[in-house]
Amino acid sequence: HLVESGGGLVQAGDSLRLSCAASAPTFTDYNMAWFRQSPGKEREFVAAIDWSGTGDYYEASVKGRFFISRDNVNYMVYLQMNNVQPEDTAIYYCAGDLNWGRITTELNEYWGQGTQVTVSS
Repeated sequence: HLVESGGGLVQAGDSLRLSCAASAPTFTDYNMAWFRQSPGKEREFVAAIDWSGTGDYYEASVKGRFFISRDNVNYMVYLQMNNVQPEDTAIYYCAGDLNWGRITTELNEYWGQGTQVTVSS
């Protein structure tokens, strides 16, 4: 069970931190990711972090601006979003899977309900 929070309306150039709360102790076994879906577009991968928190991977358009992290004590995953732009407007979803090979795909085992991020110009 994954629950996202932290979305909202921000201006271009602002920073925002999204949070994803997991409810199971097995969270520490799971690789975690953030995806987003803009109006009229398919959901796309944004960032992923492995179960230990030592490895990460980013979609090219957010690399250097967004940073994913996790807290395995409190079962949390975060997405720090810096210098956000109007094209970052989307519903952001948290996802998790045991298999790192699936982490950038729609095949992730667990998904949250999403949190809306709107960036005004």
